[in-house]
Amino acid sequence: MTSNLPFSPYQIFSRQEWARLRADTPMTLVPRELDDLSGLIEQLSVEEVETIYLPMSRLLNLYVAAAQELHAATSTFLGHKDRKVPFILGVAGSVAIGKSTTARVLKALLARWPDHPRVDLVTTDGFLYANKELERRGLMDRKGFPESFDSAKLLKFLVDVKSGREEVVAPVYSHFHYDIMPGSGVVIENPDILIVEGLNVLQPARLPKDGEAIPFVSDFFDFSIYLEADPQLIEEWYVERFLRLRQTAFRDPAAYFHQYALLSDEEARAKGRAIWREINLKNLEENILPTKQRARLILKKSEKHRIERVALRKL
Repeated sequence: MTSNLPFSPYQIFSRQEWARLRADTPMTLVPRELDDLSGLIEQLSVEEVETIYLPMSRLLNLYVAAAQELHAATSTFLGHKDRKVPFILGVAGSVAIGKSTTARVLKALLARWPDHPRVDLVTTDGFLYANKELERRGLMDRKGFPESFDSAKLLKFLVDVKSGREEVVAPVYSHFHYDIMPGSGVVIENPDILIVEGLNVLQPARLPKDGEAIPFVSDFFDFSIYLEADPQLIEEWYVERFLRLRQTAFRDPAAYFHQYALLSDEEARAKGRAIWREINLKNLEENILPTKQRARLILKKSEKHRIERVALRKL
């Protein structure tokens, strides 16, 4: 195992060191499923799943089992009737870093373990304010920043899930329409594990001067993952995704960003870089990156979305 920095709360693993921690965890996904789980510009390989995600799946399975035992012990102490409390996993990181792909793969792998077959996934995009409200607040150019989310609604959702409610509904966001879809919802029915994926899910609340509790999203997490990469790499991934969407979804006249389909290749590349640098990079530097050290697990990516280093919190 590689040496750690003095006083670092993390243990650092190379790909090879992390892969050995898979032990005898079986590969439960087939190549066809990997195609479905891959992102728009991130093609998953069997080797990546076996090297990175299977050890992660094994670790999370152990955490879920420990959390279930702790909950049972607490219920016994309090004299409460034992009931299932979902294990909540947070996945954070920049736009275009591959959060959605990681969340989908973990959902598929964790659902194969016999002790927690029901795994659900929600993204915090659904808790953005609707465009009409963002316009009213003058926040359309800060969409994705912490203030553009309905934090109260997201916290209420997590409280309901964590309290074991049988059915909770999460709002739906459409990237095609670039807005919340009124009347639509994802029904979460008391899962064994809930994965919550989003930009700012590890951000703490401002500490109150009177000492009264102010809950924030990560209070409800049993485990959290942060994906990182060099910002210049993420910029290339963002622009590549922008160009890919320009050739696909943006071509539909009903798409919010249809105007970009009419740009030349050079103009589209320049526009993608401008959006990245003026909005997404600023959000990364001001709000997302500062939360990295709050994660239990940090995945460091290199070119082609290859995870080269894993940091596991030991304290």
